[in-house]
Amino acid sequence: MNLAKLPRRGYVQTPTPIEFLPNFSKALGDKVRIFVKRDDLLPGCGGGNKTRKLDFCLADAMLQGADSVITCGAVQSNHCRLTLAWSVKEGLDCHLVLEERVKGSYRPDALGNNFLYRLLGATGITVVPGGSDMSAEMEKVADALRKKGKNPYIIPGGASSALGAQGYVACAQELLEQLFRMGLDVHTVVLPSGSAGTHAGFLAGLVGCNAGIPVLGIDVSRPRAVQEALVHSLANEAAKLAGMNGTVPRDAVKCDDAYVGEGYSLPTASMTEAVKLLARTEAILLDPVYTGKAMAGLIDLVRKGAFPEQANLLFLHTGGSPALYAYPDTFLKDGA
Repeated sequence: MNLAKLPRRGYVQTPTPIEFLPNFSKALGDKVRIFVKRDDLLPGCGGGNKTRKLDFCLADAMLQGADSVITCGAVQSNHCRLTLAWSVKEGLDCHLVLEERVKGSYRPDALGNNFLYRLLGATGITVVPGGSDMSAEMEKVADALRKKGKNPYIIPGGASSALGAQGYVACAQELLEQLFRMGLDVHTVVLPSGSAGTHAGFLAGLVGCNAGIPVLGIDVSRPRAVQEALVHSLANEAAKLAGMNGTVPRDAVKCDDAYVGEGYSLPTASMTEAVKLLARTEAILLDPVYTGKAMAGLIDLVRKGAFPEQANLLFLHTGGSPALYAYPDTFLKDGA
C-alpha cells in the first residue's frame, strides 16, 4: 500500500495516543487489560474520527476547485460538525442535509452538535424525513447551487467512501507502529460500526499489513448481516484504492448487533452505564450514539468471558462527545 500517492490536507500530523485504562479494567474485574486509542483527540472542532476521512475528501474537493461542500447525517451528526468545521478552516461554504431518523427529534434550538452547526455558521441546513434518499437530497442542494454559479462537492454520510476510508487505512498503519514501539500485543480491536468507513478502512489497513489482529465492530444501527456486507464491500473498495495486493476476506468482517437497542441514537441502559463508568473511572467522555453503545458491547463481552484472561483489548474511541450535551435527561435521571 502507498497512501502517499493520494492527496490529503495534512489535518493529522501526529499519532493519537494509546492509553491503558487501569481503573476501568479493574472495574470490570481485571479479567482483561483494556487500552483505548484516543481518536476523540484528533484535531477539528470537538475532535473525532471524521477528521482522518476529511483529510482525503476535502483535498479532493479543493483539487476539483470546489467552493462549497454538501454532506449529510443525522440531526446530531458528528460528521456534519467536523465537515463544517474543516470547511470553515478551508474557506468553503458548507451545506448540511440532516435526516430526522427519529420523528420529531430535530429542534433548531437543540444543544450538542446542532448548536455547533449554528455557532460555526453553516451556510445552509436542510432537514428531511427519516428514510429519505440522502444522495438524492444532497443532489437537489447541489443542483440549486450550480444554478447560482457555484461549484459544489458532495461528501457522503460519514465520509464513508473508498476515499474517506483511506483515513483509517492510514490509522491502522499508525496503530501498528505504536504497538511495536510499546511492545504491546493486542488480541482484538473493538470499534463502533455505523456508516462503515472507519471499520472498513481500519480492517483493510490491518489486512494489508498482515497484522493478524481481529477487529470487532459493534453495530449502532443495522442488523449484523446487513452491516457486515456493507463493511466488506467498502473494505475491498478501500483496499483497491490504497493499492493493496489481494482482497479483504469475508470472514475477517465481524459485527455484533446485540447493543443497538430500539434503534439508531435511541438510548439504552447499557450505553448509559458504559458512558458513566468510563467517565467516573478514567475521566474520558464517550458519546451516546456510537462509542457509548460500542463500549457497552465491550463491557458485556468481557463480563461474559468472551476474551482470554488478561488479553489486551484495544477500543478505538471515534469521538463524538459534543452529542452528550443533547442528552442530559438520559444521564442525569434522579440526579445520578
